[in-house]
Amino acid sequence: MKQFTMRDEEFTCEYCGKEVKKANYTARDHCPFCLTSKHVDILPGDRKNTCKGLLIPIGIEKFKDTFKIIYRCEKCNALHKNIAIKDDNMSKIIELSIQK
Repeated sequence: MKQFTMRDEEFTCEYCGKEVKKANYTARDHCPFCLTSKHVDILPGDRKNTCKGLLIPIGIEKFKDTFKIIYRCEKCNALHKNIAIKDDNMSKIIELSIQK
């Protein structure tokens, strides 16, 4: 089991520029508007990754009763997944699900 450090922080999205509020029930790890994240963790919440590239959403996969957003880092090309949360932009999730 991966170690997990709970971090639910407000931030300004480096991709779309919108102000992102805390989720207040889980760790906020991506922008709910454009779904972009940042490559900052080695283990969830540790903020120890030196890459710091933007994680661009490239796809979606079904996960239990929600989805996982699939990312590719624009800096190092690593693939990463984050669980979608209830205030994520569902139009963006649908858009990602129909991309080829």
